[in-house]
Amino acid sequence: MAADARDRLIGAMSAAPVPVPLADAAGTRDTPRPLVAHGCWYPSADPTGEWVAFICDRTGVPQLWTGLADGSEIHLLDADPDPVTEVSWSPDGRWIAYTVAPGGGEHTRVLCVRPDGTGRRIVAGADAGSSAYLGCWTRDGSAVAVTVAEPPPPTGLTVRTVLPEPSAPDHGTAFGDLPTGWAERDGPATLLGGTGHGQVGPDGSGPDHGTGAPAGHGTGVAGRATDGPVHGTAGPDGEGPGLDGGGSGLDGGAPDRLTAYLVDPSGLGTPVLVAAESGAATLRVCDVSQDGRLALVRRGPRGRREAVVVRTADLATGSVLRVGDGDPWIGRFSQDGRTLWLRSDHERQFAALLAATLDEDGGRVGLSVVAEREGSDLELLAFAEDGRTAALAWNVRGASELETLSLSMAARPRRVPLPHEVVTRITRAGPAGGTVLALSGSQRRPGVWWAPPGGLSARTPWSSRDEDAVPPGRPPVRPVPLRPTARDGVRLGGWYYRAPGRDAGRPGPCVIHLHGGPEEQERPVFDPLYHELLGRGLDVFAPDVRGSSGWGRSFVDADLGTGRFAAIDDVADCAAHVVLDGLADPTRLAVMGRSYGGYLTMASLVWHPELFRTGVAVCGMSDLSTFFAGTEPWIAESAAHKYGHPVRDRELLRALSPMNRVDALRVPLLAVHGEHDTNVPPGESEQMVRAARERGLPAEMLTLRDEGHEFRRADNRRLFRRTAADWMQRHLGL
Repeated sequence: MAADARDRLIGAMSAAPVPVPLADAAGTRDTPRPLVAHGCWYPSADPTGEWVAFICDRTGVPQLWTGLADGSEIHLLDADPDPVTEVSWSPDGRWIAYTVAPGGGEHTRVLCVRPDGTGRRIVAGADAGSSAYLGCWTRDGSAVAVTVAEPPPPTGLTVRTVLPEPSAPDHGTAFGDLPTGWAERDGPATLLGGTGHGQVGPDGSGPDHGTGAPAGHGTGVAGRATDGPVHGTAGPDGEGPGLDGGGSGLDGGAPDRLTAYLVDPSGLGTPVLVAAESGAATLRVCDVSQDGRLALVRRGPRGRREAVVVRTADLATGSVLRVGDGDPWIGRFSQDGRTLWLRSDHERQFAALLAATLDEDGGRVGLSVVAEREGSDLELLAFAEDGRTAALAWNVRGASELETLSLSMAARPRRVPLPHEVVTRITRAGPAGGTVLALSGSQRRPGVWWAPPGGLSARTPWSSRDEDAVPPGRPPVRPVPLRPTARDGVRLGGWYYRAPGRDAGRPGPCVIHLHGGPEEQERPVFDPLYHELLGRGLDVFAPDVRGSSGWGRSFVDADLGTGRFAAIDDVADCAAHVVLDGLADPTRLAVMGRSYGGYLTMASLVWHPELFRTGVAVCGMSDLSTFFAGTEPWIAESAAHKYGHPVRDRELLRALSPMNRVDALRVPLLAVHGEHDTNVPPGESEQMVRAARERGLPAEMLTLRDEGHEFRRADNRRLFRRTAADWMQRHLGL
């Protein structure tokens, strides 16, 4: 890119982020007495491997803490009440970077602080209306990558994006053209086959299938709320829909913009632009080569993620390779910058570890498979600082298997025993090659474990004990896997939790709980909501309907376009499975879910109105057209690929929206929403509750204060769990 073109591009964006000093953090001076039941997650070790920065909710809010990896010393580093969502300790040990969600909402900002609590400052996201999230550190720790999401300019203003060649198609990106077909979703493709191909309704009817009702107001998508790490994080790097070609907004107006910079936390160096994109869904800097020549950038809507090698000197693209959804930390450059280790599902059903050989300019000249497993995704990837070994976490039908692998010699991977079912994060600790793991499981709250080189993993003393997972006298329930078959022959997955104390063979009341995403996966992890329901005598079946991850790329894509009607039918088929297996009482079934699961809950109630006795929809979309009108721009850009374009696919979205079938609703409905949710605006719940009441049905809405799309505060999570369980008990006749 010519220098003058690059200067004009930078000028088209808002000013680069400037660190904003804050009062010193609590540091070692303020360590409140811990709660008995708490979660610790998202660890990041210092260069020595002796100290770990992590997120913990022992005060009732997820906050930034530090502790000795093998000792009980622990400190609350930042006592501010804003929830913390990501943490990263700099390679030189001088800074800890972390992302916070002011007021619990969806607009986040990046802060940095010294390990002793001094020097705290906002690095990005301080401007009103903007949002920022973390990228990687440079190898020497002199700068941290941040991505800033800027709102579209006011109506009537235009933003000019300058590309290297004036004649090139304007895709609104600063580092080369997007691939052919990027702007097009996969249309009605249902890759696993089945009925309804190319049809708008599940019974073959047209877009006006079902009783009509005025369209309401829209919503969005994201992950599942737990008392621990939040998966499917909302925000600029969260799960959203597709990219509208031409760099304009989905409605034809001005686009939103994502810009990624390398920022010196001390404020002494000038921020360096790494990537910029208009009409963007995601943009995250995942690694910078040792010499600073190349940057690894993850971009694109979900289902279309790409790893882009960017030349930092001119922002030109060196190479592009498809990567899967899931964890954003997709890979790392070798020490000499000539190999890129990448977690990718390029031309594959399941993600594997690939090695891309690069030329001097970052172009790909070779590609090989380093590690793969039949039928299992490579889910998490971490590297030793010298780049010679990697830790790999594989997703095996929902549970995790961990191994270490030498990248410098042809040695077999070494299996690492795990004390619990699921690994949620891996970080390498210290020059000796130790590992710090965030673990969760059906018998424990999320915790941090220290794995010395060649030794067994040990729970950090400051993580919650297994025996403190639930109140005394109520042991955790270990779920069993189920594999239902949908009506069109597609195999589904899921986990069944049976309420303690019920005699074997006696069917019980059951709640079908639906995860978000839609690309999330149900995992055998401790969920206080499930244990609240189980303690009331309710079974829980948590299925993976089509569109979920963990079962292969075709399964994830099987709900695209009109395939979403089949996903709605999957919910009914899962209910039928547990009834026919003698697990659930067919007269006492309920459905519940959050985010996309909240949408599926409402859809199931109006498409299968006689199946369930009640439903609880949490942060769900009730009308897809109003969702696009009200959600964050980057969420809308990503969601168009998954659900359909709000203009080109208007009739499909109308046919898929529960509000347009609300006359079919027959049962009581509880809706729950965070007051600051800008991912799925609260109006989505409000309009569905209002419509139900107008039709004489019992319907209520619980609004949680100081929460966004994720429920992060302990008191609000407790209120939500108890309200939902009370509602289920009342309407299932317990």
